[in-house]
Order: sequence, then structure tokens, then C-alpha cells
Amino acid sequence: MVTLRTGLLPLACGALAASALAVVSSQPSLAQTCQFLAPVGGNGATNIVTKTIGPGNPLGRPNWNTDFFVTRAYSFYKLFFTADSSVSATYPIQAYLKFTDGSNLRVVDENFAPQMGTGRHWTMDAVPGKTVAQVNFKVGASNNMAATGFTYRISAQGCF
Repeated sequence: MVTLRTGLLPLACGALAASALAVVSSQPSLAQTCQFLAPVGGNGATNIVTKTIGPGNPLGRPNWNTDFFVTRAYSFYKLFFTADSSVSATYPIQAYLKFTDGSNLRVVDENFAPQMGTGRHWTMDAVPGKTVAQVNFKVGASNNMAATGFTYRISAQGCF
């Protein structure tokens, strides 16, 4: 016959529950999962795009836009920007979620002046009822040519 000490049973159950909770909360399936999005026109070697802001082109389009493919539905998106120039500059930054129905939503619109090697990231939720086809970064503007010649790195992630 087994005899249980009633004072130890709650303690043992509490310790077992606490250790089970620790195991459950450390499972990767409960953690945030993000995947880098591939840049449109990229060579597949990297998902990080490095560009230098060029002047506007009166005969064509400037190279201020960079798109990233979205191949599945995500709960939210992360966009990353890092300054790569040795001199501080103010970068005009816009970012958009582009939807399969042809519409878009501007999610970032600011002038940002980071030091070299620093930057920031933005996080935005998916839009209910819309399917994102691409994430777009636009760095550079006709009304702010002071950043011409400065280099930066950008990337985007889709997250669950």
C-alpha cells in the first residue's frame, strides 16, 4: 500500500506543473517565426539589398524603389533599414504593402538620420481582408536631394 503525505502532494504537483510550463513555453512552435522576403530582381544570393541613392532621372524612373516578393500570407511584417555611408545623412524613407488587387498602403513615411551602421526597423500587421503581394521600400525623393550619394541596406521579413 502506498501512503501519500498530503502536505507534499500539492508541492510535488506544483513543481511538476511548473516544469511542464517551462517546457511548453520554450517550444519553438510558440515563438515568433519570421522569414526573409526575396528582393524582386535579386540573384538569390542574399535577401539584403544594398543601394546608393541616386538623383532623380528626368528621362526615366529613379532607382529609389525596391520590392520584396510575398509568396504566402503572414500575420505581420518587419522592415529593416541600415545606413552604410560614413557621413550622416537624412534618408527620406517610405514603405508600402502592395496588395494583389492593385491597391497599396503606405506604412512608413519619414525622414531618418542615423549614424553609419545604425538604423531601425518597423513592424506592421497584415491588413484583414487583403492579400499582400509585395513589400516596397522607397528611399530617396525629388524634394530631398541632400541624401544623394548615400548608401544603405534594406530587407523585409514576413512573420507568423
